[in-house]
Amino acid sequence: MAAQLDPSHPSEPSSQQPGEQAAAQAPAGPRIGRRAAVGLLGTAGAAAVAAPLLTAAPAAAAPASSATAGAPAFLPSPDAGGAPPVQGLHLTFGKDPATQMVVSWLTDAPVKRPRVMYGTLEHGLGSGVDAVTRSYADGKSGRRVYVHHAALNRLSPGKQYFYVVSHDGATPDSGTFATAPRGRRPLTFTSFGDQSAPQVTWASDGSVALDANSTPATKDIVTGIEQVAPLFHLLNGDLCYANLDVDRVRTWNNFFTNNTRSARFRPWMPAAGNHEIESGNGEIGLGAYQTYFALPSTETDAELAGLWYAFTAGSVRVIVLQNDDNCLQDGGDLYISGYSGGRQLAFLERELKAARADRDIDWVVVAMHQVMISSSDANGADLGLRAKYGPLFDRYQVDLVVCGHEHNYERSLAVRGVVSGSETLTPNPASTRTDDIDTSLGTVHMVLGGGGVSGTTNQSFFKDGTAKVITAVADSRPEGGKRAATYVKEEAVWTGVRDIEHPYGFASFTVDPGRFAGDTTRLHVTYYNVDKPAGELSVFEQFTLHRRRSDG
Repeated sequence: MAAQLDPSHPSEPSSQQPGEQAAAQAPAGPRIGRRAAVGLLGTAGAAAVAAPLLTAAPAAAAPASSATAGAPAFLPSPDAGGAPPVQGLHLTFGKDPATQMVVSWLTDAPVKRPRVMYGTLEHGLGSGVDAVTRSYADGKSGRRVYVHHAALNRLSPGKQYFYVVSHDGATPDSGTFATAPRGRRPLTFTSFGDQSAPQVTWASDGSVALDANSTPATKDIVTGIEQVAPLFHLLNGDLCYANLDVDRVRTWNNFFTNNTRSARFRPWMPAAGNHEIESGNGEIGLGAYQTYFALPSTETDAELAGLWYAFTAGSVRVIVLQNDDNCLQDGGDLYISGYSGGRQLAFLERELKAARADRDIDWVVVAMHQVMISSSDANGADLGLRAKYGPLFDRYQVDLVVCGHEHNYERSLAVRGVVSGSETLTPNPASTRTDDIDTSLGTVHMVLGGGGVSGTTNQSFFKDGTAKVITAVADSRPEGGKRAATYVKEEAVWTGVRDIEHPYGFASFTVDPGRFAGDTTRLHVTYYNVDKPAGELSVFEQFTLHRRRSDG
């Protein structure tokens, strides 16, 4: 099994948790922005603000639930044995981002009554819900981790909420979030991959060592995301590289400690990469990832739950994939190519077909880890992904693919189909525009692997107009190694823009939905560098994607 659940709870955060009620509905009026709320909601201030808000009168539409009845019971209660603190507070969207949010946090021991109270900033905490606890025992250390997920439902679209989390004996922690808008509304999201965790660590001999994967940019990029303050963030795989560390549990904990500065205020929606595959953590090695994140999966097989999923925010449909199922390259602790038996590919086609048939969806965005385009002499593009995903992306006119894997920034021209006779299924450029791109002509691929990890590859771009593609791997692994890859060179006719000078950065996407049925909708894109040595942001490039609205 990938993740073990506390037997006192349901197996997954359901759409209607016991004791849940509607969130307080407030009339229109002055609103506290997320930035202003940050000063109120830091960890140290959570307990101070919790007590008065717990006694605030709930709105008439939100009667007290089992979690809110007798509100003072939510305050920390004495526990003679001591209680572990709330750690790594983070958010993910539920199946409907306009009305559902999942609040999650970590502990290193079991806890009593994990729960969340929430409501509007104007009217205080009027609703509450119990959390579901998941756990796993790390296959390397044997340490057990507990993650608590509270599903908040029946929220209002496009509205800001305040929440407080706790369990018996712990100091409350808190945050705010905004639900996604319903329908065609402006919104901003961001994306990067390959982050790692800022940390020193213990070496195998017990001495102190710098973590080989960490850089200052690992922290700076989180500050950068908060400067943009998107509705949500897409984290495109290779989250923290715990599989490479002596203490995997410590690395995951440091990852969430770093990212909670942003992830408590906006959902960070992850795609699992090859470095999330950890030996001993489930049959396919993804048990830790599946425990830490509660994601809007429709998969009924528990071993596969949360590995691919989709959600809609405004007029944007986002489809998140786990590419080790379909790529050729061997990159994790285990080689798991083909593990879903085609289920993920069938999911992808269903989602793409439904999205393009939906007159309320204009933009189709795919987030994944390994890449279909790369002109860096690093991992290279993967023929397995080109063969399986390429025809579907073309048939259903995917607008944008965001990836990681290569530790650099690169984007393609709009591509559709393949170059005739190409052994590597070379993507065919449908346009030479790099400034204002019509995505009805082709898909733009963005490699966003500058999330902070060491081992950057921006100095490894081929300079002769070529690229390399993995076309096969060996039948077996050598002891302690990976299956050797076979590479074939190609002419990189699809190349658009590359950042040779800067290793770290992220992309921001702002939707202009257009004004009337059949109007042009635009996605304004900014790629920010996270600069050395102080982590300031600078703009590397800006460009626009456009297409006709689907309601025309």
